[in-house]
Amino acid sequence: MRPGFDPATQPWVVANESLPAVPAGLLTPDRLRGTLNQPSTWTLELSRDTDLRYPGREGTPVPAAVLIPLVTRENGVHIMLTQRAAHLHDHAGQISFPGGRIETSDPTPVAAALREAHEETGLPANHVEVLGSMPPYLTATGFSIIPVVSLVRPGFELAPDAFEVAEVFEVPLSFLMDPANHRLYEARLDDGRVRNYYGMPYGKHFIWGATAGMLRNLYHLLRNGLQPR
Repeated sequence: MRPGFDPATQPWVVANESLPAVPAGLLTPDRLRGTLNQPSTWTLELSRDTDLRYPGREGTPVPAAVLIPLVTRENGVHIMLTQRAAHLHDHAGQISFPGGRIETSDPTPVAAALREAHEETGLPANHVEVLGSMPPYLTATGFSIIPVVSLVRPGFELAPDAFEVAEVFEVPLSFLMDPANHRLYEARLDDGRVRNYYGMPYGKHFIWGATAGMLRNLYHLLRNGLQPR
């Protein structure tokens, strides 16, 4: 299922809305732990795709889960992302978190996210410390995705599934938690509808759609949960 337009070339504006960056000094493993266990004081940004489902995807959303892996590198925390293989039916070639459908054999969404991350990238579960889950995110392709936020201890070796994953790479968390790097795009569809979506270009990679939307919500969560002491 492809969007029918080039998402990286549509008109855009910076989506900072006078919002501050989360200070890099607060994006440490010790400060990140426990942020999802605090009372919710942040406002969820709903998917801008909710009313623009692709044809044939208007029914009950398919439950899914993704892992948001925050890798604790010596030079700061980084987010691990994947580029999906170009031949896949859903989200082909897009930048995504590792994850997928919640199977009946998965006892919880967290278990599904960990399973999918291991299957897609080879990330071993014993390097993953789950911090908690964010509210579901509804996509235009008809998935209801639960993002599972985690810290990942370095020293792991990846073994990406070449059928599903074209590349695994990392982006500094501080870059993605700065709204100056968030763009709001507008695409006019052939049927006259207008689709708005977030995009976060980083080097040769264009992070957009559901992944960018979930990162935007992670920003709101951390901005409100990581207040200076």
